[in-house]
Amino acid sequence: MAEPVGPGGTVGILGGGQLGRMLAMAAARMGLKARVYAPEADPPAGDVCPATRGAWDDAAALAAFAATVDVVTLEFENVPLATLDILAPLVPVRPGRQSLAVAQDRLSEKRFLNAAGVRTAPYAPVEDAGTLAAALEAVGLPAILKTRRLGYDGKGQVRLTTAADAPDALAALGGQPAILEGVAPFVRELSVVAARGLDGAIRAYDPVENVHRGGVLRRTTAPAAVDAETAARAVALAETILTGLDHVGVMGVELFHMPDGALLANEIAPRVHNTGHWTLEACAVDQFAQHLRAVCGWPLGDPARHADATMENLLGDEADDWRRLAAAPGAALHLYGKGEARPGRKMGHVTRLRPRSRALRVD
Repeated sequence: MAEPVGPGGTVGILGGGQLGRMLAMAAARMGLKARVYAPEADPPAGDVCPATRGAWDDAAALAAFAATVDVVTLEFENVPLATLDILAPLVPVRPGRQSLAVAQDRLSEKRFLNAAGVRTAPYAPVEDAGTLAAALEAVGLPAILKTRRLGYDGKGQVRLTTAADAPDALAALGGQPAILEGVAPFVRELSVVAARGLDGAIRAYDPVENVHRGGVLRRTTAPAAVDAETAARAVALAETILTGLDHVGVMGVELFHMPDGALLANEIAPRVHNTGHWTLEACAVDQFAQHLRAVCGWPLGDPARHADATMENLLGDEADDWRRLAAAPGAALHLYGKGEARPGRKMGHVTRLRPRSRALRVD
């Protein structure tokens, strides 16, 4: 195994949003340094660590960045694969190309999951009106038409309730390659945030329950209201995915818990995850520190929670209520330093702890 990046070393982070910001803050607590690389000016992470501005295809800027860091990781999965190809010969990049290649394309993601023995909702590829008609026959209704690439937080997707919705849905996606997914009649949405180290060790946080509105996460509750057997199956699915991708770092695995008890994978995110923010207050080793431990070659930490928690995202002008939230007993307020509070934009989150109820994880 490669030598670990020890205290005093520098972690390069591709992307400068709130996840990069929280990774940089975790690095400081661990005695590590952090630098971010991002195409935009004044990224939120730039408030807490040095930031290099450069395009994703700027080989000279990327090489200069690589020369200042000991390992490179990422805060979002849509970093172009070509960027990783430029960096990989110069500095270790973790997670690697395979995790991104699968997660960046919804069709590739579903095919990988099924090949690994992980069930999903029915799906079919869509290129045009003809393939959409065939997909509707195969998948049924209701269904969601999604772009294969670059969609997030409800963007790039349209719900179809009747076949008559098909032309408008196709037009709304502007001719981009798409995938039609059947709507799963789930009981609850779950996720597992887990990490895999350089040595292949995996540690998972307890499965949590999530509530989305308009495709955007509103609330995460830890632990999920499921029994130990269901929790163990959810963790096992995450372990299968992490191992199958030879992933190094944290990954978020979103699941549907069905009425018959089955677990269907919805999507994966090869990075620290919004549904893991509660770990900042409720665990001795939070997801950001755990990710850095993994990519730097440290031993993974204990993911056990010492409290139950509820995390709520603050979207748009909801963050303007920071005075009340900051004064609320038991509330841990996190603001991301973003400028414009656009509707639906994640401006921060607040976590509230409760006494630990029960253990879900089966070790």
